[in-house]
Amino acid sequence: MEEKILKWGNSQGIIIPKTYLEECNLKVNETVNVEVRNKELVIRPAFRHKTLEERVAECGGKLGDFKEFDYGAPKGRELW
Repeated sequence: MEEKILKWGNSQGIIIPKTYLEECNLKVNETVNVEVRNKELVIRPAFRHKTLEERVAECGGKLGDFKEFDYGAPKGRELW
């Protein structure tokens, strides 16, 4: 698909079709990495750490039954 480079204030930009954004799982206002490789413009999603809520959702909404673990009495100069 051909797009025109447009002038926006002192910058330039292109309009990315919604279908391309959906295919790349990108949303409006998300951060992307832009670089030039072999005279081609490459746009990639920026790395983003997952939130705790996202990680819990991947586990079916449950973290598990975690209990305190006893490592026994100190064996050296540890402070407890």
